[in-house]
Amino acid sequence: MMGGSMFSILILILLFVVMYFLMIRPQKKREKETNAMRAGVQVGDEIVTIGGICAKVVKTKEESIVIQVGADKVKMEVMRWSVSKVVKKGSGRIEKAADDHSEAVEAEENESKKSKPRRMKKAAVVEETAEAAAEEAPEAPETEAEESVEKTEEEK
Repeated sequence: MMGGSMFSILILILLFVVMYFLMIRPQKKREKETNAMRAGVQVGDEIVTIGGICAKVVKTKEESIVIQVGADKVKMEVMRWSVSKVVKKGSGRIEKAADDHSEAVEAEENESKKSKPRRMKKAAVVEETAEAAAEEAPEAPETEAEESVEKTEEEK
């Protein structure tokens, strides 16, 4: 009788040990990594909040951070715990203004390329090729109406 109850207690203890190593310990490890990531957020880092806002860190405080969002550069203060992940580590403060300007221009170009739908990208490429062809070709009126308008403009 004693052997059976000891065996069931041993199985119960073994079950708790397995649960600890399979569930509780990995969760605590992930929590430590997340807290270290949130504590390591610096000025210049690009982050994603738990609400899905993609932003750049402008200022850090003890419990909160100030982020810059969108093309209008709207600044918001959010709590550190609301940071979901750091997308791109910033280099902190940029020492050279020229580097800052070139990075800003490059970022605007990349953003404008990414933000357009495919149809608009194709239309932009078609417009650029049409403009290039128009520059190369001599200007000649295509219709009689355009020709008469040009003549009246020249007479004035």
